[in-house]
Amino acid sequence: MNARLDHRDPLVFDTHELGRRPGAMQRLSRSVDAPANLGVEVIGVPDDATVELELRLESVMEGVLVTGTARAPLTGECVRCLEPLERELSADFQEMFSYPDADDRSREAESGDDAEDEDVLFLEDGLFDLEPVLRDAVVLSLPLQPVCREDCPGLCPDCGARLADDPDHHHDAVDDRWAALQGLAGSLKGGEKDDMSGAEAGVDEKQEK
Repeated sequence: MNARLDHRDPLVFDTHELGRRPGAMQRLSRSVDAPANLGVEVIGVPDDATVELELRLESVMEGVLVTGTARAPLTGECVRCLEPLERELSADFQEMFSYPDADDRSREAESGDDAEDEDVLFLEDGLFDLEPVLRDAVVLSLPLQPVCREDCPGLCPDCGARLADDPDHHHDAVDDRWAALQGLAGSLKGGEKDDMSGAEAGVDEKQEK
């Protein structure tokens, strides 16, 4: 059984003032502390950040249509060079919160007869919880591959150096096949030297005799 909504929760909103007359509208502004883990692994809203909400509540036949914008700071790391980065987020969203008694959809959702109605959000005693809507809006607005700048060259694949700090950074490429041949040539030369030294020693021995 779901816990009842608490009107003291900053992300819970009361629609009683709006009323149920279709066409009625109410605008709200609210600054709230960011919910924990609002983001993805590489970028998100810091836990100690403030989210600025601008909402428009509209009364319709089925319930309350909530349209809004969330603004918050973002922190993360560049996926190319792994340096910290900061951004500003602006996420738009719209969601319908239905009246439980608007029609039979609430009973269908409880019985599982209609799979689509399982995603319907309902008002509870005139209250609605914006947190799940906010989370979806923020995650969908995040960059999938955040970068510190569009032309970030990333890191050197050989040594991990940050290429933006040293644009001329490079390593002399050595083909493994040539390296193997060079090693073979070195071993052959070493063998020739050993043979020559052995031959010279044999000549010296004959001269002594």
